[in-house]
Amino acid sequence: MTVRQHTSQHETYESLRAEIARRHPRFADRLKQIAEFALDHPTEIALGTVAEVAQRARVQPSAIVRFARAMGYGGFTEMQQVFRSRLVASVAPSYKERISGLRRDGRFHDGKNPRAVLTRFASEGVVALESLQDCVREKDFVRAIALLGAAQTIYVLGLGGSFPVAAHLTYVLRKLGRRVAILDGLGSALGDQAAAATPKDALIAISFRTYNPDTVRLFPALLARGLPAVSITDSLLSPIVEGADVVFEIPDMPEAALRTMVGPMCLVQSLAVGLSLTLD
Repeated sequence: MTVRQHTSQHETYESLRAEIARRHPRFADRLKQIAEFALDHPTEIALGTVAEVAQRARVQPSAIVRFARAMGYGGFTEMQQVFRSRLVASVAPSYKERISGLRRDGRFHDGKNPRAVLTRFASEGVVALESLQDCVREKDFVRAIALLGAAQTIYVLGLGGSFPVAAHLTYVLRKLGRRVAILDGLGSALGDQAAAATPKDALIAISFRTYNPDTVRLFPALLARGLPAVSITDSLLSPIVEGADVVFEIPDMPEAALRTMVGPMCLVQSLAVGLSLTLD
């Protein structure tokens, strides 16, 4: 009886996905590994056999079955139906799936030719923008603009590899007349920069794998003060997801060394301009 009640709560892909992310920190190492694979490769879960999924996730088939049961299903096949419902509903392919498709079609070419490098990055940028339109929900966009519009000061937190996105957002917001403070840690003064933040302000946090440790440390501290937060990240397992009022999930490139910031840059610019158009 307990299993059926649990299953009925997660009969949609989105609810199951959210539950996997919520329970991820409490899983044992092997189940945690499967959870990460399931969130990153939903199509492979939907279409593969237990043996195929286990091989790709680098675990034993019995561990896949154990994961399904841990999520409240009778076995892998029952859980797999939920992942298949995503395909039946014609959900757009993920960023990684689209990149793989471009490779199969011959759009990406290996080599040292600078023109080939340009072609590759341009193609990945196009895919990133198409995926952005698919994954950003209107209600999240509206909610984010409402939070930012009500803020006395908008604090922008994005360090390490995310800093260019944070800097661009800060620049655009200032040009549009918004009161904004970037938390860049210049002079090792990150804590001092955030000292004046109150619940009347708002936070935009930006972080992607590998997550900057200062961002991970400061994010919950600001939430503890009551700041509403908008997170821009790459996974529901990101350390800047829990507690955020709005989460924009922008999947990573398959190879971190070739990560493009086209999607995040477009998103933050759209938020800033959308804020101005909506509230001014």
